[in-house]
Amino acid sequence: MITDKEFTLRLIRQLSQALEKLILDKPEESLMQKELDFDSLMRDIFKMSFTEISSKTKEKLIEIVNERQERDHKDYYEMLGNLFYFKGKTESNNDFLDKAKTFYELYLQTSGIFALPVINRISEIKKALE
Repeated sequence: MITDKEFTLRLIRQLSQALEKLILDKPEESLMQKELDFDSLMRDIFKMSFTEISSKTKEKLIEIVNERQERDHKDYYEMLGNLFYFKGKTESNNDFLDKAKTFYELYLQTSGIFALPVINRISEIKKALE
């Protein structure tokens, strides 16, 4: 039996992978064939819409992530980084890009993974924000 936490974590990972494919311009999965409904996914994960999530400060979002189990923080940070990076690029929104940079940095810190694509995105975001 799948618990709510396991289901939510699976949603986070699926969304993160789908966003990664969009970022890399490789949409090929069935999930990508459909319009990604960020509001419904955010409601499933955070119990609020993307608009509500995006209006929160970085500090408040970090607080929300910190309420989850520590072992899952890296997944939340990666997903939030991908989400805000994708939305920031498609909407030319520097606030979203700044949030993406923060969440990518937190992802690298919490995961302990050397992820060159993420490091490159952080550099790209820093240049865009200058």
